[in-house]
Amino acid sequence: MSQDKLPQPLFSAVLDELIPARGDALAGAGALGLGEYVEAQFGEGAGALLPALAGLDDLSRERTGEAFAQAPSGQRGTLLTEIAGAFPGFLDGLLFHLYAGYYQHPQVMEALGLEARPPFPGGYPLAMGDLGLLDAVGTRGKYREV
Repeated sequence: MSQDKLPQPLFSAVLDELIPARGDALAGAGALGLGEYVEAQFGEGAGALLPALAGLDDLSRERTGEAFAQAPSGQRGTLLTEIAGAFPGFLDGLLFHLYAGYYQHPQVMEALGLEARPPFPGGYPLAMGDLGLLDAVGTRGKYREV
């Protein structure tokens, strides 16, 4: 495995196992291309995932005779659970960034019935509040010297 980038076929298979496809309506996380997003979120720390991914691939070859990406789908969850025990924090950090990216993806947002756009700069209309409610705060004086 290269030290520069995460191995995409393996990483995509892991992401697809963590968030699988939902029929024809929605692809799994790996198939949506979230590997690049997750890797970017880890930044320079993405290399810390390499030992766990290498261990996962080795474990898969030992147990199934196949690399993780080609392993039977029914065995992938068990393999991930086992490797998570050997590499504490591996799945926790991965899931944190994966969920954030997944629920921002345009296809996922549309499948959830949301507009696939950022809230700003289009924004949402906000009702103008009564700024007079803050007058009492201004008359109190300084809270403390700065």
